[in-house]
Amino acid sequence: MNIYETLGVTPIINAAGTNTRLSGGMMHPEVRAAMAEAADWCVEMHDLQAAASRAITEATGAEAGIVTSGAAAALTLGAAACVARFDVAQMHGVPIRTDRDQFIMARSHRNMYDRAVQSAGCWIEDVGIPDRFSGAGIRDADAEDYASAFGARTAGVLWVAQPWAEPSLEEVVRVAHEAGVPVMVDAAAQLPPRANLRRFLEAGADLVCFSGGKAIGGPQASGILAGRRDLVASALLQMLDLDLPPAQFALPPEFACDDAPKQLPRHGVGRACKAGKEEIVGLIVALRRFVAEGDAPQAARLRAVLDAVRAPLGNAPGVSITEGPVPLLLLAIGSPAAARAAEAALRARHIHVGQGRLRDGVLVVNPLALAERDVAPLGQALRDVISPR
Repeated sequence: MNIYETLGVTPIINAAGTNTRLSGGMMHPEVRAAMAEAADWCVEMHDLQAAASRAITEATGAEAGIVTSGAAAALTLGAAACVARFDVAQMHGVPIRTDRDQFIMARSHRNMYDRAVQSAGCWIEDVGIPDRFSGAGIRDADAEDYASAFGARTAGVLWVAQPWAEPSLEEVVRVAHEAGVPVMVDAAAQLPPRANLRRFLEAGADLVCFSGGKAIGGPQASGILAGRRDLVASALLQMLDLDLPPAQFALPPEFACDDAPKQLPRHGVGRACKAGKEEIVGLIVALRRFVAEGDAPQAARLRAVLDAVRAPLGNAPGVSITEGPVPLLLLAIGSPAAARAAEAALRARHIHVGQGRLRDGVLVVNPLALAERDVAPLGQALRDVISPR
């Protein structure tokens, strides 16, 4: 009996990917061992975040980085940094009384996660008409839509990284920087490819947010905020426990800036976004492993998992494996109703598959959160569903 069963919780087979509602993915034994060792010691958290910054800057090319309690937490902290910068009075005002409280987004970028920016006290003004998604036309937002929305209360721009995102990040950065407005990129699930660790910053983004518990393979409750040193330092100051005499605290060199505040701020809005020492150490180890493995070896490893899952299906029609950094096993069931019924039948067995293509009559198997013990029962269950006796 495993720990979950002793708690009355039924383990599942997670073939849907690193979804938070399904508890994320699997951590390598090296990551788990590092977290267990970290739990046996105490450290000063700003020193540990400095070590994390060194690992993050090596991986991303950013000026600085910190570990947060997830990508949404990184968005909240990044927004708070854009609002307050190094103004301690503004740090004290977040999320209620600040001079800058507006973020600009394209309407086609709006999503459930932009609430994380609102948690920092910001309201979102969306721009552009996403006709290409509604089917009413071909246009989306353009850079001039952003430029016309900037004003005295604009704290920043949120650009959501997707292959189809318009306008381009480079265009948005150009008009934003002309107006002195920082650009933050939500790239929570945009790994792999590993090039994306650097791509958004190289395109001029001031901050970028990644999930630590998805493809990186770190703890589920971890994320990365990376980018400009002054903004990352502001985020750090709004997250740390600063309940100590001011003379006893100094920003580590990894975050030091000429204009950093001499006054120690009170606890900031980011206290809810803190990561523990175990998560920080686990994320550092996972990030280094992720970078070292490379895209092709990871894709080959995941493809081998899917080949093993597919084996019991034989030459069943409608079954295929996609190419790409994260290959997927697709099962074309037929009608949307048939796909929904098959997905429900799998869930009844405590097996979860991707639901993103049910409207197309397709089940999707994502290998990122599969354990070796899951492969055989998953393949058998899929065979039962698509070829019932």
